[in-house]
Amino acid sequence: MTQSKKESVFRPIEGNKFKFLCHKEVPCFTKCCANLNLVLTPYDIVRMKTRLGISSEDFLEQYTSISFDRHPRFPMVFLKMNNDREKTCPFVTREGCSIYEDRPSACRIYPLGRASLWLPRHSRTKEDFFLVQETHCLGFQEDRVWTVQQWMADQGLEEYNKMNDEWLEILDFPRELGSKNEISLKIQMFYIGSYNLDKLRELIFKSKFFHLFELDNDLKTRLEADDVALLKFSFDWLKFSLFGEKTIQVRRYGSHSIPG
Repeated sequence: MTQSKKESVFRPIEGNKFKFLCHKEVPCFTKCCANLNLVLTPYDIVRMKTRLGISSEDFLEQYTSISFDRHPRFPMVFLKMNNDREKTCPFVTREGCSIYEDRPSACRIYPLGRASLWLPRHSRTKEDFFLVQETHCLGFQEDRVWTVQQWMADQGLEEYNKMNDEWLEILDFPRELGSKNEISLKIQMFYIGSYNLDKLRELIFKSKFFHLFELDNDLKTRLEADDVALLKFSFDWLKFSLFGEKTIQVRRYGSHSIPG
């Protein structure tokens, strides 16, 4: 997932190296933190809402908008900009990003872009990188040289990409959602499983979920307290509930499964 702006210029990375550095002394500092069309991934939301100390539902209500136009099947969540003239990011300050350590993956990877595609036949993600060289950005005039790998490591993108790619597998899953009368419910399941983990946790622990599905006690404990563990489990749950993949073990009594 990458941020997109009309004035963006996408360029190839020559020899896997590029010059760039962003810091407070660069005259354009924080100018890129405005008027963004920035998609938030599930892992972005986990990191941000945890940093802010609020629930998933409160985060979604205060800081996001939803669009059904950016993906052919599923709703995408966007970071909501401030209602000021510049449409600034709600987390930008004169000193920079107020949630810098937990900023979204699209902000972390900038000025690179990452085009990713899930390849089901190979069970892996294909990725390509490019430069997003916007005209206002003076960071490209700095002398610091990076390789793509050095930038990704410096910006802490390994865990973000790993989690985002697991979600990408769901977005690009080749199987259809089912009949028309199932789609509305499945889209709701996708929304909760992707974005509202606190609601998902409530549904798991306050329903008959553990009577229907076989989970070991260690996993149950982690799902109750660990949002990252819950998100990983949610990806399996979505594959099961949306596409019928056997990613969760149905509890069996005798020779019969309990009906879902």
